[in-house]
Amino acid sequence: MWARIENNNIVEYYDRKQSLLLNEVRYSSQIFTIWTDTQRKELGIIPIVISGSHLDTNYYIEHDHLDSIAGDGNSVVRTIGVKASDRALEDVDAVDIDGNALLDQYGVQIITRGLKYNTIQKVKEQQSGYLLRTDWYIIRKADVGTAIPTAIQTFRNAIRADATRIENAITAATTMDEFIALHTTTYNEDRTVDIIAITQSWTEE
Repeated sequence: MWARIENNNIVEYYDRKQSLLLNEVRYSSQIFTIWTDTQRKELGIIPIVISGSHLDTNYYIEHDHLDSIAGDGNSVVRTIGVKASDRALEDVDAVDIDGNALLDQYGVQIITRGLKYNTIQKVKEQQSGYLLRTDWYIIRKADVGTAIPTAIQTFRNAIRADATRIENAITAATTMDEFIALHTTTYNEDRTVDIIAITQSWTEE
């Protein structure tokens, strides 16, 4: 990526190699391939250099990137990954730009769901998925009376207990760091799993 500078201001961006018309002169796309940075700078075109790295947008809201001309004038520094705020952990009442409550067609307050609510819903979906694998035992028991194997019932009980444990841990998180820790698996030096993330710690069948 490149930017064109005039009077110490950024006036145009180029995100791909292309032909340009500058001061009534047509330049081929080779301006971005075989020309040197010094040659391009004579036309006010300098490279964009990225500073920083993007945050995990599952947890954070970023400011829009900020572009500034480097002190030596040889590049534009694009700063990314500056946190604007954490995403909300808890549910909040939805409001308009004036702070007035947003209501649905029935006059009921609209709720903007937080990370904790959405994560708990995923846990419930995972629990349903695990139990679905052995639901046929339950159906067979109800249909023809065949006993459910002890191991299967033990597994189903464990899955329900897992879901309750994980949901309780999510509910108990009060800070973003605590919430992120629930999703973080740690590893030994040899890259084997040390401690699996709580949100992924399900009983294996």
